[in-house]
Amino acid sequence: MARSIRTKIYLKEANMLNNSDYNKQIYKKNLTWHPPPAPIQIEDKITEFEKALKKLQESNYKRHKHCQISNLNPLQLSALRQLRQNKNVTIKPTDKNLGPAAMDTSDYIQQVLQEHLLTNAYKQLTFQEANNIMTQLKTFLKNLLSEQANTLPKSELTFFQRSLKEHHRLPVFYGLPKVHKQPISLRPVVSTSGSLLAIFSTWIDFKMKTLLPLIQSYVQNSINVTNELRDIILPDNALIFTADAISMYTNIDTDIGIQSIRDFLTYNMNSIPTDFPHELFLQILEIVMKNNIFSFADTYWLQLTGTAMGTPAACAYATITFGHYENSVILKDFKNELLFYKRYIDDIIGVWVPPATNDPGTWYNFKNKLNNWGNLKWKVEEPSTRSTFLDLDIQLQNKRFIFKTYQKDMNLYLYIPPSSAHPPSCFKGLIAGELRRYWLQNNPSNFQDILSSFIQRLVARGHTINSITPILLNAAELLDKGHHNEAPSKATGDDTLFIHRVFHPYGLSRTDIRYLYSKILQPYLDFDKMIIAMSRPTNLRDVLTKATMTPPANLDINNLIKTMRQQSANVIT
Repeated sequence: MARSIRTKIYLKEANMLNNSDYNKQIYKKNLTWHPPPAPIQIEDKITEFEKALKKLQESNYKRHKHCQISNLNPLQLSALRQLRQNKNVTIKPTDKNLGPAAMDTSDYIQQVLQEHLLTNAYKQLTFQEANNIMTQLKTFLKNLLSEQANTLPKSELTFFQRSLKEHHRLPVFYGLPKVHKQPISLRPVVSTSGSLLAIFSTWIDFKMKTLLPLIQSYVQNSINVTNELRDIILPDNALIFTADAISMYTNIDTDIGIQSIRDFLTYNMNSIPTDFPHELFLQILEIVMKNNIFSFADTYWLQLTGTAMGTPAACAYATITFGHYENSVILKDFKNELLFYKRYIDDIIGVWVPPATNDPGTWYNFKNKLNNWGNLKWKVEEPSTRSTFLDLDIQLQNKRFIFKTYQKDMNLYLYIPPSSAHPPSCFKGLIAGELRRYWLQNNPSNFQDILSSFIQRLVARGHTINSITPILLNAAELLDKGHHNEAPSKATGDDTLFIHRVFHPYGLSRTDIRYLYSKILQPYLDFDKMIIAMSRPTNLRDVLTKATMTPPANLDINNLIKTMRQQSANVIT
């Protein structure tokens, strides 16, 4: 808070407040710069405000000193400590958000190796090899940026310069158990946060934002789909179909994907901003996609095929690479049959109108064309009057579409329980968000049904009808006023003061903070708005599930890898 106040006063005095060269996605705070002190009167008020907050906080804790501070009992705390310290047990969140899973660490490591790392998709490196490659890449990328500096705006250069000063870790590989599959397999994930190439991939993703609207099939979410489909008047023979990509990221051949984006840039030259740095973009894209190096339990690996796992630009990359093929082939060759065609990354929804001759060969040709781009294959549902897409159940009735919220049978509805130390706004936001989604996706009758189920699931999580009724009524009032059609308000950093606090059930409330702010600080500041940002404290997932891992003392992972390779060679022989 104090930094924000001092920074604004400094920028105002330097006449730099109206700087439009700011973008949240590529903003990087300059950790070495500190704003000069504000005028002495304001500095005194900042100190007074902070002392008042501390005093009130201490008073709150004294008032609740006889209360149970932790929401876990001693036995639970002891069990958690033992789990955290036990290297023989690995805990991971499951695929499809089906709760946590505990596995024997040795079995987990062996399964990761067998299913993923000891396949043709990866190459093992020594630590020295991995370190040398990343060192060389950092030098090359720095030189590349220096050479191409005149092609980038100041905000993007600043993002690179500040980011490259930090320490960068190697990405980390881990597997999410697919407990809904038999036998249980692992979904591969790479955590790239804080890594060198994540900086450049973030920039690629930022630049791709200007390209996505040129993909005709591009859709942001299911709400956009319902809005577009509601306006379509259908012919009598129209049918719905969907298609799911089979391991899309893995099966986008890297060379084909990069060439697809190169062709896309060339084909859309007249529609892309003239200052778009084509060659720099393509050079960095190739480096990101072909140098995904990561660690796993004291070993080091290079991904050889497919989209770089975990990279920030993966979603946009998958959308544009196949999107260029859709633009140039699919949507042109079948423009008479595809009344509607949209794709959300690896999920396609379309409205198929059979040709006048009713020739089934056209549909087969469409499926073949869809599956004729590199290694990527699609599981295509046959056209019908009903289908599911993302979280929508879509039905065709009387030449119109009827929508209903689709919820998978395996959904556990793990909503925030009342004992969780989340800020109250999180739970209120959950209810408001779900009601808005249900309202937009359902007719009144279906809305009542799914709302009733929602309330029952909240009660099953431990909430009471009395506690959730006021929140439901407030959310319903917002829907009645038409707020579901309004875009979320966006506060600018220059005109908004953010006061950040870690939430505690017995800590300071927003009301307390607002009172002290209005009494002490507000008369001396010219911020248009003050927002109290409450973050949650550390939760069980933070404590128990980590991307990094250390093998048990009795497990030599390199010997295990050697043994597994020998066994694999014997099987082949």
